[in-house]
Amino acid sequence: MTAPEYWGSRTVKVEGGLRARSARGDIGQSWWSKRFLGVLESFALGTRLTRGRNYARAGQVLSLTVEPGTVAAVVQGSRPTPYQVSIALEVFDDDVWQRVETALAAEALGAAKLLAGELPPHVEDVFAAAEVPLFPARVRDLAMRCSCPDAAVPCKHLAAAFYLLAERFDADPFQILLWRGRTRDALLANLRALRTGAAVSGPAVAEAPVLTGTARVLADMEEPDVELERFWYPPVPLADPEPAAVTGRDLLLRQLPTPPPPLGGKDLLNALRGWYR
Repeated sequence: MTAPEYWGSRTVKVEGGLRARSARGDIGQSWWSKRFLGVLESFALGTRLTRGRNYARAGQVLSLTVEPGTVAAVVQGSRPTPYQVSIALEVFDDDVWQRVETALAAEALGAAKLLAGELPPHVEDVFAAAEVPLFPARVRDLAMRCSCPDAAVPCKHLAAAFYLLAERFDADPFQILLWRGRTRDALLANLRALRTGAAVSGPAVAEAPVLTGTARVLADMEEPDVELERFWYPPVPLADPEPAAVTGRDLLLRQLPTPPPPLGGKDLLNALRGWYR
């Protein structure tokens, strides 16, 4: 290609990029991804969000990785070299995570949801009770960087990364917790340990925070007698019961009067009996 095709306003198309699953309408299906995008869209970023959504759907994001504290992406724009994008968020320390895990482990249904790979709807209340927000609440909660020449933050390349990140959260909600500093394996191991009274990795467990709202109600519920790891799995199907009485297959035919001749009379009954058998 010639230089003008690269350096003008025309975006360099790529093959094999990460493409948003949603071709139109809203991006994000789960409540947690919608909650995350709601925070982003509340920043009133105007057309940059629209262009970023178009970039996400066109496959302009070449890569996207989530690590504790940082989301890194590579986005192809109108220049020959793709742009380097990063979105940093505060990582919670062990004391915070111990308060959160202690509160989550105290709720049978909340723990079961997490062990089944879902985020409980009241998980934000649990983080709020631990005096930390699960999702960023303000623009300054995020440290955003892009190597493009656009001075606006976030630019359309950052917005594209945001939308694909929301779909990543759809597929794996534990990526949100990883961004805040807790891996899936560590969280689930600590929840199981707290539920069974075993030792938890890291420093001594802090006292559970005072819960309010939905988290308080669920914590006070009587714990069901279930195996948490299998609580959300479908039940084992039951075998079909044996019939209480066995009747002939042509019982209905024997209860009905003989059809009139225009319908075939007894010949029709004989033919139907054969079909029933």
